[in-house]
Amino acid sequence: MLEQLKEEVYAANMELPAADLVKFTWGNVSGIDREKGLFVIKPSGVDYADLTPDAMVVVNLQGEIVEGELNPSSDTPTHVVLYNAFPDIGGIVHTHAPWSVAFAQAGIDIPVSGTTQADTFYGDIPVTKQLTTAEIDGAYEEETGNVIVQTFKDRQLDPNQMGAVLVNDHGPFTWGKTPHDAVYNAVVLEEVAKMTYHTLQLNPHNIRVPQHLLDKHFLRKHGAGAYYGQK
Repeated sequence: MLEQLKEEVYAANMELPAADLVKFTWGNVSGIDREKGLFVIKPSGVDYADLTPDAMVVVNLQGEIVEGELNPSSDTPTHVVLYNAFPDIGGIVHTHAPWSVAFAQAGIDIPVSGTTQADTFYGDIPVTKQLTTAEIDGAYEEETGNVIVQTFKDRQLDPNQMGAVLVNDHGPFTWGKTPHDAVYNAVVLEEVAKMTYHTLQLNPHNIRVPQHLLDKHFLRKHGAGAYYGQK
């Protein structure tokens, strides 16, 4: 079942250690087949060296295992919430990459302070509120997804233009049209987090780019008038 998608999700998962975004088993990638209403995700706690396409787990949009001998990632309920809330996304990544996590643990957004971030993310990369004791003690992973969705509602953010979020005290989630695109956004997120950290050391004041420069760099790569790259 979903053999091609399993291959894609396996390959995307293997991109994480190759890009130095994960240590041990601290990360996961999923990808969805919208027509079938099923997604494929990394199994929980399995070392990347031991992964195979056949080890990937198929889950439905209610979070139920449809196929697979292993338990899916413990973050599966978060992926379920995001796939249901953001109907245009096709892949999700979660890591504990250090520069992104630093901003999440500090509880602050990553301000769009240069064109590197503006090329991929249309504005500041948001951090969620802290989860409450009840949310943590209840359906923790599901509530993690809910707090992400609420952040986008409260800030009126478009998940198709902002493919990343920082969960307060936890770490980053990214998404994209495909699992590979979600990994790409995870790599860019980690790079801009590192750049912005150093920028803030040099100058903590007024580092945000002007709106017209943000518009120029994001829209030249995304949207109807995009002209970056080859057709």
